[in-house]
Amino acid sequence: MKKICIEMPVVTKCVVNECAYNASNSCHARAITIGDEHQPGCDTFMAGSHHAKPHGQIAGIGACKTVGCKFNDDLECMAEGIQVGIVKNEANCMTFALR
Repeated sequence: MKKICIEMPVVTKCVVNECAYNASNSCHARAITIGDEHQPGCDTFMAGSHHAKPHGQIAGIGACKTVGCKFNDDLECMAEGIQVGIVKNEANCMTFALR
């Protein structure tokens, strides 16, 4: 398998315990995608009772589609890191801030 190594912000904390990628309040997907044009939802959220095993891999933010966020630069997140939590029963980027 070929691998690429790039710098990207990380998910510093995820409290969405219903997500299959969450283990011990940490996201273990390789990378997540945030939002649509208006809402900063976690598009990578996957409900499931079987959770990822805790290991050294911490999720990065591969893309951000929420154009109104001040951290969005050409669909890339430029925050140092983000936190994911629950807003109105949906997984959302808690670091989201309007431009």
